[in-house]
Amino acid sequence: MMHVDLNQPAELTLWPGHVPARAAEMRSFPTLRAALDAAAEAINGQDATPWIITDSGDILAPNWIRAFTAMALP
Repeated sequence: MMHVDLNQPAELTLWPGHVPARAAEMRSFPTLRAALDAAAEAINGQDATPWIITDSGDILAPNWIRAFTAMALP
């Protein structure tokens, strides 16, 4: 798994997972850590498909986000 700076700003895009996607919700976060927390909540609570773009230009796909948040659980 690639190393990413969890303290860099990030943009989270949530695509609906249960209905045909016509529009996505985008939110900015001051840290990637905060964006990952929000993405994990959206996966579990809204059945959403998250994508994250970091301030350094990395694009984190839904499978990467799921794997990373699963590893980060205590």
